[in-house]
Amino acid sequence: MVPDHWYDINGVWTGSATLLPDGRIMMLYTGSTNESVQVQNLAYPANLSDPLLIDWVKYPNNPVITPPNGTETDEFRDPTTAWMGPDGTWRITIGSRHNKSIGLSLVYQTSNFTTFELLKGVLHAVPGTGMWECVDFYPVAINGSTGLDTSASGAGIKHVLKASLDDTKRDHYAIGVYDPVTDKWTPDNPKEDVGIGLQVDYGRYYASKTFYDQNKQRRILWGWINETDTETDDLAKGWASVQTIPRNVLYDNKTGTNILQWPVEEVESLRLRSTDFTEIVVGPGSVVPLDIGQATQLDIFAEFEIEIISETKHEKYGCSGGAVDRSALGPFGLLVLADQTLSELTPIFFRPVNTTEGIVDTYFCADETRSSKASDVFKHVYGSTVPVFTDEKFQMRLLVDHSIVESFAQGGRRVITSRIYPTKAIYGDARLFLFNNATGVNVKATLKIWELNSAFIHPFVFDHN
Repeated sequence: MVPDHWYDINGVWTGSATLLPDGRIMMLYTGSTNESVQVQNLAYPANLSDPLLIDWVKYPNNPVITPPNGTETDEFRDPTTAWMGPDGTWRITIGSRHNKSIGLSLVYQTSNFTTFELLKGVLHAVPGTGMWECVDFYPVAINGSTGLDTSASGAGIKHVLKASLDDTKRDHYAIGVYDPVTDKWTPDNPKEDVGIGLQVDYGRYYASKTFYDQNKQRRILWGWINETDTETDDLAKGWASVQTIPRNVLYDNKTGTNILQWPVEEVESLRLRSTDFTEIVVGPGSVVPLDIGQATQLDIFAEFEIEIISETKHEKYGCSGGAVDRSALGPFGLLVLADQTLSELTPIFFRPVNTTEGIVDTYFCADETRSSKASDVFKHVYGSTVPVFTDEKFQMRLLVDHSIVESFAQGGRRVITSRIYPTKAIYGDARLFLFNNATGVNVKATLKIWELNSAFIHPFVFDHN
């Protein structure tokens, strides 16, 4: 859809589709009007039998929702997929803000997708978080291995509320309880509320959105990897930004505090030959090459165990110092997209840290600071703590794809997306290494590594008959 009416002439922006029980599809999207007012518009497929739904018809009486009184007209956007309430009518939620600093999500009710009623209050609001865009709201099963339809509610179900914070360009979420009668959502842990707690992805990642795959009963997450080079570079290469590999989303019933994200099973169809490494011991300050051939397209499973060889004490470390910052128990992990001389490398690592309480916190980190010789590229160290239980090893799965690394810790409790620009560690010159830069532990690593084929995405073959 292109900007071609007064109600979207300054932009056809984020929206969401809702599949109705009778098979119709309703698409609500934000349009920026000829006066730069953000309004919500309706469109629907011109031909439901088209498998790609290429052509869309805009509702002739758009917009269907305009900013309510008291709302900034340029801070009101990104309608969600609708869910069915107990009264038999649909709800959607839309991101906004109040008094410049309070991020919030408004709820609208409709029976036909052409007329909407703003419900009293808000779905949720968090002071200090600023404008919420690309809000996502969906149910997860507390004890289940499948996703849920967006309208699911009742016993054994929690709801995830996610917002993209316009001020920080980070995607945050929280898990809580939705009351379908009052249309209010309450976080399980107010200290980990939306915008002040968990992030969907701790790397270069924004504007994510889920949908329900009814064919395989999955909740699928898409996210946007934006560039960190210059606009001039983007113009020269002719493109900018990509989507992540789609991820399956489930509730983590072991922690009870987070979602689990995992690459969809379809990515496994790209696997070619695999290589196994068993219980490789990596001493303090060591780097061990892994002979797998070309290392630009990989699916890596790695497990680590540590053996403490010197006395450890309370230390104040995290991710910020990167992989060169040595502590007693870490860092250790993998050097991906590295060249033979290690002039370029991207460490993905764990750093366990003894706390004052005598327990161990574990950080999961991605260090981009030496990922590229290019000077005009933003390079950052990303990461967070990750829950690791005493009956678990340190586990990571990495998807490596030339200039992108998607890193999953402990079955997807934490995820970090890295967008990097190697100049030496490319094609046949890219290598993979194990490393242990801790001072007080030996690390034992077991890995299974697949080389990945390219997806070979071709234009859709239309049946002209």
